[in-house]
Amino acid sequence: MTEYFFEQHYHNLRYGQETLNLKEFESCTFTNCNFSDCNFIGVTFIDCQFNNCNFNTARINHTAFRTVFFNECQIKEVNFAMSDKLIFEIHFNNCTLDFSKFYALKLKGITFSNSSLIAADFMATDLTGAQFYNCDLYRSEFDKAIANKVDFRNSYNYTIDPAKTKLKKAQFALEGLKGLLYKHDIIVE
Repeated sequence: MTEYFFEQHYHNLRYGQETLNLKEFESCTFTNCNFSDCNFIGVTFIDCQFNNCNFNTARINHTAFRTVFFNECQIKEVNFAMSDKLIFEIHFNNCTLDFSKFYALKLKGITFSNSSLIAADFMATDLTGAQFYNCDLYRSEFDKAIANKVDFRNSYNYTIDPAKTKLKKAQFALEGLKGLLYKHDIIVE
């Protein structure tokens, strides 16, 4: 049986491996909480906010994120690919998401602001209309992704192969063109 929590505020908590399993949180706020030991199973977050939380290496399995905002969170090496895909909507601001995986997810309209996405996996992901504002995308993988109408203009360090990624009407700054031409060994100054 799933436990339900509504409009709760959680501060400075460290959650154990199975603490949150089979729980539903709606309109809740988590501040300075540590989820790094969690093995999320059957957890639902609806209209929730996470502020300055640590998710590094947490295992996100069959977890629903329905309009969830992460602000100033550490989310390294987290695999979102096993998340519940029904009404999946997440947004990141000032977060570190290095080595995280979004493989084959539908992330239409997602926003990443002022975040580090070093070696993030966006392979086969639908990023249509996504916003990457001032993000470090060094070594992030976009192979077979749909990146139509994505705004990359303020981001940097990306290398995207237009032959392997759908980029119709995607936006890039002039300085970022070298990230689209890297495989041709062309020097852009």
